[in-house]
Amino acid sequence: MSDAAQQIRQKLFAMQDESYRAFQCRLMPTVPPERVIGVRIPALRALARELAGTPEGEAFLGRLPHAYYEEDNLHGFLLERIRDYDAALAGVEAFLPYMDNWATCDTTSPRVFAKNTDRLLEPVRRWMDSDRVYTVRYGLGMLMRYYLDDGFRPEYLEWAGAVDSEEYYVRMMVAWFFATALAKQPEAAWPWVAEPWLSPWVRAKAIQKALESRRITPEQKQALRALRDSL
Repeated sequence: MSDAAQQIRQKLFAMQDESYRAFQCRLMPTVPPERVIGVRIPALRALARELAGTPEGEAFLGRLPHAYYEEDNLHGFLLERIRDYDAALAGVEAFLPYMDNWATCDTTSPRVFAKNTDRLLEPVRRWMDSDRVYTVRYGLGMLMRYYLDDGFRPEYLEWAGAVDSEEYYVRMMVAWFFATALAKQPEAAWPWVAEPWLSPWVRAKAIQKALESRRITPEQKQALRALRDSL
């Protein structure tokens, strides 16, 4: 390990919070406890701001895989600060095979993607077709984050609905996608939960998450409860 990488690791351990570590371990059963240091997200983001654009930060991004969960998250937060779309995309592509948990997957989103949604669509579709659990989840997450608002097209619902997986963290993201679609594109999304187009598990979870959402209107929730009770 280089001196710079060792110094970064020492900084992470200096920010360790044992109670938070125990909490994190309970939330992430796919991550071995020995890989978790216990550093809060705001502290990791502050460290990313400090390292972004520095030789130390660049060297850190070039070191994969990392040993610790927090190093993975720091990697993701450094990617978020890259301003060039092509560089950010290349960084994400290199990082995706090493994602092994929902938290790192869901918190890694380069800001420059928001300004390049037309170019991002092809990678999103490709990620959703991957055989890697967290690559598929990442693609679904990007589809949910960037394509359910002004740039929405009904075919995006078809893309998400076509994801066929028995993996819990993929199925849960499909359900989350459709719950969000119900809030943002209710007319287009309603048939996907009203009709048995999704697997029973995903359909039930989508309804559950929609009922828990503050973005769903009382009238929608009434219809969703009636639908749930009829299943």
